[in-house]
Amino acid sequence: MSGASGGAADYLLLYCRSGFEKETAAEIMALTRAEAISGYVKTEPGCGYVLFYPHEPVGSLDRLARGTDFRALMFPRQWVFCQKSSLALPETDRLTPLLEQIKNLGSAFSGVWLETADTNEGRNLGGFTRKFLPLLEKALHTDGLLAQDERRRLHVFLLDSRTVHLGWSPTGNAALWPMGIPRLRFPRAAPSRSTLKLEEAFLFFVNDPERDLRPGMTAVDLGAAPGGWTWQLVRKHIRTIAIDNGSLHPDLLESGLVEHLRVDGFRYRPRHPVDWLVCDMVEQPVRIAELVTDWIQAGWCRQALFNLKLPMKKRHEEVMRCRAVMTERLLREGVSFSLGFKQLYHDREEITGHLYRA
Repeated sequence: MSGASGGAADYLLLYCRSGFEKETAAEIMALTRAEAISGYVKTEPGCGYVLFYPHEPVGSLDRLARGTDFRALMFPRQWVFCQKSSLALPETDRLTPLLEQIKNLGSAFSGVWLETADTNEGRNLGGFTRKFLPLLEKALHTDGLLAQDERRRLHVFLLDSRTVHLGWSPTGNAALWPMGIPRLRFPRAAPSRSTLKLEEAFLFFVNDPERDLRPGMTAVDLGAAPGGWTWQLVRKHIRTIAIDNGSLHPDLLESGLVEHLRVDGFRYRPRHPVDWLVCDMVEQPVRIAELVTDWIQAGWCRQALFNLKLPMKKRHEEVMRCRAVMTERLLREGVSFSLGFKQLYHDREEITGHLYRA
């Protein structure tokens, strides 16, 4: 994204889980301070999005689009670089004035996403968006505003059926799905809905599934019962040791790929190193962070996916504390690693981490 391809952005729109506006605001403020971009945020509790306004808007946000990896952001689901302010569309003809404003953004776009906040109010706009999106896409094609090779995607973010934020995201540096939400279907054979958390984590964190999720690999699932995460591993033909004092779904044991051990997940140690550690235990975040670090540091696993159950307050601070604990230990021991966090759509009051031993 650059001024030559459509003008500098005036403000930044960030989608997030409803109730995590404060954490999203804290993260974007920390990021912009690190980039020497001064500004302020606007949001409301439960609205599902955050607006960041730089004090010197001309060109200041371009540095984020060019120099910041969106995947490194923890709480935002998507970022959209917006010009001017929200638009108020007339009741009778929304399309014509919207097209005029889109033309003012300059150049063409790779596609268009008509989106809402992930809230009850946003979901109530579903009927309108389903009817309006085909009309908008047809008009954009007619006016030559859509082209597959363009580097920007157009976002039309609806606050209601007449009020929108209009902007774009860099196609190679933004969320891959509308609203930042992958559309996953719950498999009826899975033992629990938590299986979707691991499926989404694989989609987000694993860049090369053919290399990192090959049949015949080995894994340990700490806190496995009733088997939602183990089911995802078995689905990929990965041999799994499931650790939990609770019971597993019988179908998992019949697969021939699962060994169930009724032992304490904090005390268990593998007989041989495994490819993957996955962990969704309900425990204090820092204890999970330390446990996962133990496994990577000792070489008991190569990669780990884990969930941190966040407290009601100071959730951003708690994630940063866990990141610091893990980073300081691994650096001190001379371990080369990659560590990332993301609050995924199927997470609730939690955040998913990925630790990889390079």
